Amino acid sequence: MDVAVVICTHQRLALLREALGSIARAAPPERIRPRVLVVANACTDGTPAAVEAIARDYPWPLTVIEEPRIGKVNALNTALAACGEADALAFVDDDQRVDRGWLRALERGLTGHGEPLLCGRILPDWTGAEPAWVHDPSPCAIRPLPIPVQEWGGEARLIDPGERVPGGGNLVARREAVRRIGPFRAGLGPTGHDLGGGEDIEWVRRGLRLGLALRYLPELVQWHHVDPARLRLGYLMRKAYLRSRSAQALAGTNGARVPRYLWRKLAGSLWRAATALHWPHARHYLVRSAATLGEIAAARGRGP
Repeated sequence: MDVAVVICTHQRLALLREALGSIARAAPPERIRPRVLVVANACTDGTPAAVEAIARDYPWPLTVIEEPRIGKVNALNTALAACGEADALAFVDDDQRVDRGWLRALERGLTGHGEPLLCGRILPDWTGAEPAWVHDPSPCAIRPLPIPVQEWGGEARLIDPGERVPGGGNLVARREAVRRIGPFRAGLGPTGHDLGGGEDIEWVRRGLRLGLALRYLPELVQWHHVDPARLRLGYLMRKAYLRSRSAQALAGTNGARVPRYLWRKLAGSLWRAATALHWPHARHYLVRSAATLGEIAAARGRGP
């Protein structure tokens, strides 16, 4: 079985090296033939030449193609076209590393199950240098975290279409799924390193609406790099705003009149932030306020 491991990257050569190194160090499978494709999206940091140099001693076939049109959707659609004959595509974000058992878990998923879509766990790659609040279990915790987390338990199971949809960081799609779903939707996703998103969730939702089954495999694990800049208040609020706006827009709520309850919700969060006696409580309600502003923006037709 020919499996293309796809990494789309933009100006992150150091992190890309870590991602490629983790795949090289993973325990080798026996019944699938992995090959790695890097799509260099408007890279000016020497990524193509660096990948070509790595490929000379890489344990799997490793190629790089350039996509000059900036935008992750452009890179993803270039990858779909380049890997059209692969039996399956497995996606790895350039700021993630795969677990040592990832390739063998991928092999078991593809050979032991027949679903056209598979997904696994994404866990923060904590170093111990992160602030204590990221591990806060209290009601004032910042959730979801500003770092992708996909943890749905320790049992493999089918994902119901009504459940939370996985992102594209640890997603596997068989050729049938790629063919039926088609390209990623233009206008979504990050451009460069902005905080755009939703292109992967929209793509998976389209597949689910077509009746394609999706299986969650907890042993298929990737670790997400923790950028300290993502743990600052400004980033938390902007991410909450954009995540909420995208989610509401994809749900089809954009363009409607702003419901009054959203204004009440916003006023309540701002009041609680202003009157909080402790910083964790104020931070919690500031982030909630930003998320509500995202809902309001979507309702006013300002979706992605």
